[in-house]
Amino acid sequence: MAYHGPIKAVVLDWAGTAVDFGCLAPVGAFLEVFRARGVTVELAWAREPMGTHKRDHLARMCAMPDLAARWQSVRGQPPTEADIDAMYHDLEPLALEALPRYAAPVPGLLDALAALRARGVKIGSTTGYNRAMLDRLVDAAATHGYRPDCHVAASEVPAGRPGPYMAWTAVMRLGVVEVQSCVKIGDTVVDVEEGLNAGMWSVGVAATGNEIGLDLAAFEALEPADRAARVDAARRRLLAAGAHLVVDSAAELPAVLDALEARLRAGERP
Repeated sequence: MAYHGPIKAVVLDWAGTAVDFGCLAPVGAFLEVFRARGVTVELAWAREPMGTHKRDHLARMCAMPDLAARWQSVRGQPPTEADIDAMYHDLEPLALEALPRYAAPVPGLLDALAALRARGVKIGSTTGYNRAMLDRLVDAAATHGYRPDCHVAASEVPAGRPGPYMAWTAVMRLGVVEVQSCVKIGDTVVDVEEGLNAGMWSVGVAATGNEIGLDLAAFEALEPADRAARVDAARRRLLAAGAHLVVDSAAELPAVLDALEARLRAGERP
């Protein structure tokens, strides 16, 4: 049966989407685990796989030809699965220490979610963090007033992004039947792909997350033309990944729901 009703649930990414303007907490941890092994990695390398399960993230970094060559020049052989496992082991305490410092919601998010709740919309969340990391972030974000109705970690499902499993698990926990009534929103290409693979509306976030990678103060300090150019580049990348809509910030969610509900009423499906 075709669904023409309202949006029932929104599933948000965490770092760079709901909290941690600029998606900064995970980047520092990735840089440090390589630095501890004598390997200096470029910031762009650390950001490229962002949004995936953190072990997958490390594996994707190690598969980059330039990084693998640098690793071999320092350590005498290419990175192995054992190296990846060891770095993932070391990543967790670094992330656990950093996460409470990056738990503040992006500006305008709490007001936007209050407006969604007034419409009866449920709020879920997914992340590339494992369960221990997510638990630390959930507790810290709650002190700032951000309390989604459910939260799913990449370590709880068969595979992380771009797979659909976290998004599906969030929807099941929220008790929503129709995936067409659900919106996935995130700041990375794999966030967009997660939503598409789950059969949901998929919305990209251009300004607050990994695509630009600046904290709020640095972002606001950009010259207007430079800021606009960076946001436009991020917007185009997320649209190219298949996003149904791209916004600057998750604070725009009420307008997003208005637009998507109009498309549903017109007979469009995600």
